[in-house]
Amino acid sequence: MLPEYFNRDLGLKHTSNILIISGPCVVESRSIAFKTCEILKTITGKLKLPFIYKSSYSKANRTSSGSFRGIGMDRALQILDDIKREFSVPILTDFHSEIEAEIAAEVADVLQVPAFLCRQTELLEAAGETGKVINIKKGQFMAPEDMFYQAQKVSNTGNNKIMLTERGSTFGYNNLVVDMRSLVIMKRFGYPVIFDATHSVQMPSKESGVSGGNPEFIPPLARAAAGAGVDGFFIETHPNPAKALSDARSMMKLSSMEAMLRQLSELSKIVRTQTAL
Repeated sequence: MLPEYFNRDLGLKHTSNILIISGPCVVESRSIAFKTCEILKTITGKLKLPFIYKSSYSKANRTSSGSFRGIGMDRALQILDDIKREFSVPILTDFHSEIEAEIAAEVADVLQVPAFLCRQTELLEAAGETGKVINIKKGQFMAPEDMFYQAQKVSNTGNNKIMLTERGSTFGYNNLVVDMRSLVIMKRFGYPVIFDATHSVQMPSKESGVSGGNPEFIPPLARAAAGAGVDGFFIETHPNPAKALSDARSMMKLSSMEAMLRQLSELSKIVRTQTAL
């Protein structure tokens, strides 16, 4: 069961089930954002899954300077704010500096610390001081045991509303692997552990300055994480991933989400039942 603050701060229902954090990689347009959120809310409502809508207002970490970074911070945050009000859903977005933490917190209910920035002490402290729920993504270069100290940087501000997210580990060049032991290790710290099923299948900088990916491995890796007992899933999705402006090769097709979420929910219920015996 998710901690009480998921209901108190985020207004989530069905917190005895797995949490779903999902949406397009980045805010591309109002129409895509609204369409995706509407469908995801319908699916998660049908399956009684707590849902947080995710989309970045800007992508600061790009391999090439020519890659799409966003439609502008102010415009993207306004779209996210409109989605929050229209669909009554909590919003998660990442940020990239101490100043951005304050700005993003005016809209977002959950602030996400990007994987490459997860060791930045001042960034973590700034996030904690907003009082928002903080999702720290484990760096591709980090041991799961070290994430305890990153969470501590946030909790030292008096904010214990923390999630830890696994997104794969660097394996040589242009490849990631998932060590499922990390999910179990991070759960020992007492915070909800989320599995990022889409970034975990990336092949960073694989294709001429653009990250590639193997989206066919999203469902099996997610099923394995459900078996490991994670508290939720981070899944980037898009109506037409092939035409997405960011992370096109590692997002889940929106039309495939319901079947996968139904399966993950059923598997997670089995794991929780067996664990309780």
